[in-house]
Amino acid sequence: MGIEEKAGDLGVITTSLEYVVNWGRTNAMWPLLFGLACCAIEMMGAQSANYDLSRFGMEINRASPRQADLMIVAGRVSRKMAPVVRRLYDQMSDPKWVIAMGDCAACGGIFNNYAIVQGVDEVVPVDVYVAGCPPRPEALIHGIMLLHEKVKREKISGKKEDPIRLSQPLIQVDVAKK
Repeated sequence: MGIEEKAGDLGVITTSLEYVVNWGRTNAMWPLLFGLACCAIEMMGAQSANYDLSRFGMEINRASPRQADLMIVAGRVSRKMAPVVRRLYDQMSDPKWVIAMGDCAACGGIFNNYAIVQGVDEVVPVDVYVAGCPPRPEALIHGIMLLHEKVKREKISGKKEDPIRLSQPLIQVDVAKK
């Protein structure tokens, strides 16, 4: 019995190594639990049955940085917490990605004072910014899907693209009804 008999009429699959590696990376991202404020509730909501991050291969949020490759920074980062965020990021294995979830993580939000870092990108490199205060679970899922598209375009050499900024209006206005 040769491979021709076992495979039947499936034919031959040809692809690039980069495509297969990036496909595996997008379908097996394991996020690190890192909720710092009210955005963490929305991050937990995205894991619930209504939104189900499991369909993206994110079955379990990891509590150990050595098992995670995606850090979702949800909420404001204080100056006291910034070295901890950096240490956790450094302990993650390569390749690793970061999503800044919410206005506080992206730019400090309403907390414009000495105690809050004005954007987590001062501490770790951010790949996707998800706007909102707090952003809905749908916005986080959209940010994760944008990150998946970004990862699919990456080269095996590890060179990353510029960050993606996901803008979300505060008020949804239907122009047609006016």
